[in-house]
Amino acid sequence: MSRLDAGDVTRESAAACDGPRALLLEAREVPLGGVRAMSVHRSLPQRDLPLVGAWCFLDRFGPQTTRMRVEPHPHVGLQTVTWPFTGEVHHRDALGSDIVVRRGALNLMTSGAGIAHSEYSVGEDAVSLDALQFWVALPEDRRHGPPAFERHENLPVVDLGGGASATVVVGSFAGVDSPATMYTPIVGAEITVPAGTRTTIPLTPEWEHALVAVGGQPVVATDDGIRMPHRSLLYLGIHRESIDVHADGDATVFLLGGAPFEDEIVMWWNFVGRSHDEIVAAREDWEAGTDRFGHVVGHGTERIPAPPMPHVRLTRRRRRI
Repeated sequence: MSRLDAGDVTRESAAACDGPRALLLEAREVPLGGVRAMSVHRSLPQRDLPLVGAWCFLDRFGPQTTRMRVEPHPHVGLQTVTWPFTGEVHHRDALGSDIVVRRGALNLMTSGAGIAHSEYSVGEDAVSLDALQFWVALPEDRRHGPPAFERHENLPVVDLGGGASATVVVGSFAGVDSPATMYTPIVGAEITVPAGTRTTIPLTPEWEHALVAVGGQPVVATDDGIRMPHRSLLYLGIHRESIDVHADGDATVFLLGGAPFEDEIVMWWNFVGRSHDEIVAAREDWEAGTDRFGHVVGHGTERIPAPPMPHVRLTRRRRRI
């Protein structure tokens, strides 16, 4: 999905995560406007928390009834991870991918040095839509490479006992690997917790993690017992071997995490880079219509123009917690 907001453009001195945390962060509503006339709830980046592992962006677009029309737009330096709950979205990109995104299938697009894509809800009328869309920052040895697209419909499932289970969307969880191609040590997993049960979620102690409340009212067994509101993100920090979750009714959480990312990033509009000048160059290439981003299959000249650059130099996003 394309961002219309430019986000924060300055950051203060960095702080390294050096232990467990239990920081509950609310998602903020972001109206996308334009022909989309829809809103999303954004959990990442947060002002004090730009990344969790390599995860640098999270929107939930739903549940809502809307007509999605996201025209061709560019990406640089990231992977998009689309995980649907309700509805169908037509994805087309400059590699020739032309598919319908639906529940149960992972859709993973790697931008590398540059790619363009579009996203339309299926049909001409407003429909029920709900999905998570993540961005994963690419490391130095992959971010300048070619674009790629993958779809995975048969993802591994881990039995957590008592009826609880985890679908391993990307990366590694509890010794089980997703087939998705990722470029940093990472985990992304949807975890279902049956009503009245207490589920232990295994974690990799060297990684940082967070939980996202997807459905129900999950309670995380920290010292105070944190009840997670709908769409909230609970940052767990590092050096945890597991975390317990329970709920009075059925609940679903999404676990994201990974090794602390190798670098601080500059993120503006749909681009992830390492410097102001890289972002400027990507914007200029998109506006000039160069071959860098290709042409999205099935489209003509329609495209989302880049917003103007801010009047300050973009600096790297640094955590402060």
